Amino acid sequence: MAAHKRLHDGFEQDPDQPEKKRMERSVSFSTVIREAMVMKQVQSVFLVLEPLLRRVVQEEIQAGLVRSPRYIERSSPETPPAAERPALRLAFLNPPMLPIFTGSKIEDVNGEPLQVILVDADTGSPRGALPQFMRVELVPLFGDFPPDGREEWTAGEFARGVVKERAGKRPLLTGDVGLTMRDGRAVVNDLQFTDNSSWVRCRKFRIGARVVPGSYEGARVAEAMTEAFNVRDHRGELYRKHYPPALTDDVWRLEKIGKEGAFHRKLRQNGVETVQEFVRMLTVRPEMLRAMMGDGMTDRMWEVTTSHARTCDAGDKVYAYAGQHGATVYVNSLCQLVRLEFAGVECAAQQLTRAQKAYVHQLYVEAFEQRHSLQEVEPLPAAMLLHCSASLNSDQNLPLSDAAPVTPPPLPATPLWFQGNQELDLQIVDELSGGQGNFGFHM
Repeated sequence: MAAHKRLHDGFEQDPDQPEKKRMERSVSFSTVIREAMVMKQVQSVFLVLEPLLRRVVQEEIQAGLVRSPRYIERSSPETPPAAERPALRLAFLNPPMLPIFTGSKIEDVNGEPLQVILVDADTGSPRGALPQFMRVELVPLFGDFPPDGREEWTAGEFARGVVKERAGKRPLLTGDVGLTMRDGRAVVNDLQFTDNSSWVRCRKFRIGARVVPGSYEGARVAEAMTEAFNVRDHRGELYRKHYPPALTDDVWRLEKIGKEGAFHRKLRQNGVETVQEFVRMLTVRPEMLRAMMGDGMTDRMWEVTTSHARTCDAGDKVYAYAGQHGATVYVNSLCQLVRLEFAGVECAAQQLTRAQKAYVHQLYVEAFEQRHSLQEVEPLPAAMLLHCSASLNSDQNLPLSDAAPVTPPPLPATPLWFQGNQELDLQIVDELSGGQGNFGFHM
């Protein structure tokens, strides 16, 4: 009894002990909750990473097996010995046009359908028809195939280089993937990728061509493949830039001008909707065009945009605009001056007097303002355009033709628009002939 009392008394000597136990129980519970939340987050991350890790491991194992001589030796007993090098091989007549987008028809660099041909394996020269038809199939390959950059491979290695579509996706390559080769040639009229190449290890695909196993009784024909390339999502094609831009392209096809962006809206509000209109204004009214873009476009961005715009091909159309005093200016589709006549006689801009230069410049500006109603004339000979370009873009007094320089006839009395403005600042646009030099109008 005394011992029990001592134990009881000893238990009650620490009045804080029950509180400590309650705190320990509280701390333990919060720790459990915290650990449970961490475990749940880790499991969520594993669920997201698991497919990626499985694919990476699978690709690495597959690549390792391809490089393993022991595996090739064991798994490819049907592979012919090295001495039996194929005498024939398939080849693509021309490489595909880049870039390639998902869902877009694949063509060669000339805009024609891809063609698979049969060539001599040693010389590369085309071979004629075989005694029998040959079935050929097109397959997608990894961009880093063949391993180690080798130029020869076995049929087994080629088969392991074929890319399988992602789970739940359509076949990676669709269209004319099965061809019949006649006369040593097969035309691919329709071919598209259904998925981009960003999910494979090397980020690139190739297009391969091989003879369908069992469809040809002769010796092995080596496979063909293109160079490696990226396949981009088709949504990127809707916003991609053009190099070079075309006259009829929307102005947002130019560098630094985004579709429906701030610059695009400003240009559209001022009637500049096409590349052609942008370059026209850049040629004649660059200051006005620069002001449209606002302070948001830096000088560096302006340089990039205008440099891209100037790569546009003007074509061969020529338009004429005649004044009241016998002067006629000829411009191309971009309002670049290509020829100058006084009283029907071609002359060099450097031969004009101050008043004549001012008058011609006035005609040029009027031609720009009436650009939508100019009269189209017969295209000028290429040689004449070259002479004109040299004359308008040089500080030297070069003639516009091979004949001796012609002195322009005197103008009538000073034009009315010029009277009373002798002190007028006659600053002439330097880029009248395409922004490639000085027009020659030095007052």
